[in-house]
Amino acid sequence: MLSAAVVRLRLRVLRRHLRLRGRRRSRRRSRRGDGEEEEGGREPVLLVSGMGGSVLHARRRSNPKFDLRVWVRILLANVEFKKYLWSLYNPDTGYVEPLDDDVEIVVPEHDHGLYAIDILDPSWFVEILHLSMVYHFHDMIDMLLDCGYKKGTTLFGYGYDFRQSNRIDKVMVGLRAKLETAYKASGGKKVNIISHSMGGLLVSCFMSMNHNIFAKYVNKWICIACPFQGAPGCINDSLLTGLQFVYGFESFFFVSRWVMHQLLVECPSIYEMLPNPKFKWKEAPIVQVWRKNPEKDGMTELVMYEATDCVSLFEEALRNNELKYNGKTIALPFNMSVFKWATETRRILDNAELPDTVSFYNIYGTSYETPYDVCSRRCIIWNSC
Repeated sequence: MLSAAVVRLRLRVLRRHLRLRGRRRSRRRSRRGDGEEEEGGREPVLLVSGMGGSVLHARRRSNPKFDLRVWVRILLANVEFKKYLWSLYNPDTGYVEPLDDDVEIVVPEHDHGLYAIDILDPSWFVEILHLSMVYHFHDMIDMLLDCGYKKGTTLFGYGYDFRQSNRIDKVMVGLRAKLETAYKASGGKKVNIISHSMGGLLVSCFMSMNHNIFAKYVNKWICIACPFQGAPGCINDSLLTGLQFVYGFESFFFVSRWVMHQLLVECPSIYEMLPNPKFKWKEAPIVQVWRKNPEKDGMTELVMYEATDCVSLFEEALRNNELKYNGKTIALPFNMSVFKWATETRRILDNAELPDTVSFYNIYGTSYETPYDVCSRRCIIWNSC
């Protein structure tokens, strides 16, 4: 067995090695980006992440030096998540706000927006274990650099606070600014957008609300796995029981399903991915839950709901939901204010039209079935007497 002192020494040596390796890798990637572009130039590419696909930092207004990565992190994930990311929706502004008034959540802008969507936990611990589940756009960024794209000239990233609505002003203004930057930096070439998952809804909202701007700056839109009509299985289950990004042994180091649930019930972006009630589904998605009936000695019964009409179910399931923060108990029922906001977002999405000048490519996988229906054994509801 190694002594604690030897272990600490080896960790220090390893950390120093990783820092040097990181600097060499940074210089290597920079050199790849400094090469001359092919004749005629390249069209700029903008990468837009999806739900959970952006690094988030917490800052304190009272302490300008305080800057802590709270998403994604492997070490102390649950503790820092509850302390800084648990939030409440403000119906007056439409924004999700931290429970601590002194805290603000920001997306780091380093590396022309690419840092926030590359490796979501860029710590030495992650690199040692090569935890590829937090390698988000990393491989695509490396591939594009190898193909001759240049950071800040033909390659950009757009990370955003994914807790917020996909149509909130700050997100829309940020996307417009990023498109303008890419357009100007490349010498007036239109931008090719590559969006992932919920990022496609954000782009759709921007296109619907800023149609002429979208037509002016965008050449192609490549959309990967976007839930255009909602994500019935994932979102219905998330509102009832939470969301789990990592399974198996690694899940012990990550944010738990319940801790994530207490954030999601206040997030407009989640409500905006509820199944579209106006879409003509080939087979309507359903939600099945076990209900305890006191009139039958507490016997559980499996009850089925159409996933597009589950508001009453969510209201009943979450009516006693609450969390404790700094000694206070905060009620977190199904939020009808958020639901109304999301209903307007759905109208905006349904009215989105692709400009004639923009090419659109929709990419989705077929090897694994997308979660569609929900049969929850984790959420057992008592029938009202």
